[in-house]
Amino acid sequence: MSASGDDPAPPSDRGQRSGTLLDTLRVAVVMLDTSGRVLLWSPLAEEVLGWAGEHIVGRRVGGLFGPAEAVEGADGGPPRLRSVPEPGQAEAILAELLRGGRWDGILSLRHRDGHSVQVETRASLLVDGDGRPFVLASMVETSRLRTLEHDLAALDSLFDASPLGVAIFDSDLRYVRVNEALARLNGMPAADHLGRTVAEILDPVSAANLTELQRTVLVTGRPVIDLVALAPHGRGHRSLSYHRLVDRAGRVLGISATVMDVTERVQAAAKAERARRRLALLDDVGSRIAGVLDVHRAAEELAEALVPTFSDYSGVILHAEVAGGGELPSVQYSEGTPLRQLGVGALRWTPAVSRMLRRGQPITFTASSVFGTVLFTGQPRLVTSDAELRATTFPEDPKVEAAVELGVNSLLVLPLRARGVVLGLLVVGRARPREPFDQEDLALAMELADRAGAALDNARLYVREREGALMLQRSLLPRELPEPPGVEIAFRYVPASSGAEVGGDWFDVIPLAGGRLAFVVGDVMGHGLGAAATMGRLRTAVRTLAGLDMAPDELLRRVNELGDDLAQSQAEGWMATAVYCVYDPSTRRCAIAQAGHLPPLLVEHRDDPESCDARLLDLPTGLPLGVGSERFETTEMDVPDGTVLVLYTDGLVEARGKDIGTGLARLRDTMCRPLESLEEACDELLSTMEPGREPDDVALLMARLGGLPAGSTAGWTFPAEPSAVRLARRRVRDTLVEWELTALSDVTMLLVSELVTNSLRYAHGPIGVRMVRGSSLLVEVSDPLPDPPLERVADEDDEGGRGLQLVGRSARRWGTRHGTLGKTVWFELALP
Repeated sequence: MSASGDDPAPPSDRGQRSGTLLDTLRVAVVMLDTSGRVLLWSPLAEEVLGWAGEHIVGRRVGGLFGPAEAVEGADGGPPRLRSVPEPGQAEAILAELLRGGRWDGILSLRHRDGHSVQVETRASLLVDGDGRPFVLASMVETSRLRTLEHDLAALDSLFDASPLGVAIFDSDLRYVRVNEALARLNGMPAADHLGRTVAEILDPVSAANLTELQRTVLVTGRPVIDLVALAPHGRGHRSLSYHRLVDRAGRVLGISATVMDVTERVQAAAKAERARRRLALLDDVGSRIAGVLDVHRAAEELAEALVPTFSDYSGVILHAEVAGGGELPSVQYSEGTPLRQLGVGALRWTPAVSRMLRRGQPITFTASSVFGTVLFTGQPRLVTSDAELRATTFPEDPKVEAAVELGVNSLLVLPLRARGVVLGLLVVGRARPREPFDQEDLALAMELADRAGAALDNARLYVREREGALMLQRSLLPRELPEPPGVEIAFRYVPASSGAEVGGDWFDVIPLAGGRLAFVVGDVMGHGLGAAATMGRLRTAVRTLAGLDMAPDELLRRVNELGDDLAQSQAEGWMATAVYCVYDPSTRRCAIAQAGHLPPLLVEHRDDPESCDARLLDLPTGLPLGVGSERFETTEMDVPDGTVLVLYTDGLVEARGKDIGTGLARLRDTMCRPLESLEEACDELLSTMEPGREPDDVALLMARLGGLPAGSTAGWTFPAEPSAVRLARRRVRDTLVEWELTALSDVTMLLVSELVTNSLRYAHGPIGVRMVRGSSLLVEVSDPLPDPPLERVADEDDEGGRGLQLVGRSARRWGTRHGTLGKTVWFELALP
């Protein structure tokens, strides 16, 4: 055979081929005379039954039937056979052969060492050149034959049952076999494929590309895996995989193909790309208008930023008072309310576009028009029909007629709001042949409008510093919190007033590796844009450091060290209190540290509904952040199932002229009342606040702490011995089987082997392995060595040094954290 596998082997090599099906089956040949005496005993017969030819040739085969016993021959000669054959079995078979000329069936023959060998036999009565009859029999071990039959049955099952399209092509790239799944994909019966090439089945464009691809795989042997291409006639997308087929002798037989419809996957990817572009648009618009302090310029930037990325045409319409820098509208909009179009944007400017969009022109509307409805209600509108388009402002409006002339097929009319007041309208349109707006576009545009409204209001107030605009973006509290298994969360945030003097109270819930959660509540001293901006930076810093999996005291220390950067907008310095708690549902253990903050409340409801233990945790208080160098302390504790952790700021419990202890007692009493849910508890606490209290923000965060379902964790400790790797792999494998996560066995055992090996090499102490099954699979490997492992780049000749690289490439996330007794390296895998 040539190197490419396309030419047959030369004649001199044909007798030396191996690895064919005959080698697998091991067909033994035996020749007998008509009396049942062995005339020929092939070498394969020796291998199957163990008897050498010189011991069998010339003997009758009857001794091979039935149970057998080999005894020594006389004078140390070859062993002789002693058997008790089934009565007449050999004679009956021989008689049938002489009568019918052939016999086939399964025989149980005796091996030389005494055990039985089942063989499937085909025997024929033949005549030699001299007219003497003889019997030629071929035998195959049934075990080998059944194995081949099972393999063929598995192949048939693959073709018949696979949901994927599967095909076999010969060396001429013609269909040899096709399953029904592929036949359905191609819209043609499977039988009509056979003997044809893809050029005869598919459209010319698809066929040309596939033929070249198939020929490359056939010639080079390099497989093609999961190649996504357009389906025939452009109807969706398919994933293609090709492999060259080579038999055991090295002959190229053809190629195999696997085809899968991945239209939904491609559409999902396109949707994700669309979402990414929308986020990029949000960032772009935000960056263009965030620091602009002039209303007219901000409106222009907004309108221009939306074209052509999001729309073909855009316009920013504001209340005349807002456009001139006056007060916010204080009365309801009416048909006489003066509006001005400040910002405009268009793909290209034509006379029709100039009639539709003109900077500075007054805008009028009727109460029943689309503009009037949005201004009155503050709710956005999606316009998709010509009738709605003509009802945008007032009948026969030249601007609307120009829009119809330009082929505008959809319009978004969005309120520009700030602090609950409608400042004006953001109007964006698309024209044919562009795809019309949909509900997703409406949601995106509404978020753009909300951000733009805030930016326009900032410009109206002549904010002198960029930090004011950035604060409005960064100091937003989380709109949604995670819902981890075993933990219930509720929260409230109540600003001191609706004015511009916002405060610096904040809260957050941060998911950590392995299903753990970080709860944080803080309070930046003071009010105004500076305090709010500092709060936004502080929250960002805590979220960033939380991702490094630090202990609570270490995190607060790091935040305190960042003081100058966190409060760069405040010339007189800054100060903030905070409490940071990490909870692990798998161990039901809390770790808490404080920085001058009010103590958390831990509420435990006993079995008796009337029994409640609500206690303020006695923790090291520490100094507030920003005061100076301070060493914070972490307190760890176990919490019973169902315990409620309450974190809050001083606005909840402080009141003018009253001891703060009164507010804390009210907090404890309220939490011990029979309450249906945490949401009800939050509302109840807010309703009990003193009416005459100092105007201050309130941040309240509650968490009902529970554990993971039973059997969701497993852990072991191994001695620092070479057997630790093997034992750890075994425990991990058994646990994954128990958790029905065998799909993760290979990668998990591989990464655990690398980390345990690393600990053996450097730590020289007990090695802990822990697994947690939650929303993902977490695996931790701990050892006494405090230093974190260093990821290094290994050379090609290095035998090691690739463990952490392998972990980083294979795991969804990984990292290290320090403990009291050493370090822990963890990695996380997504559940299948």
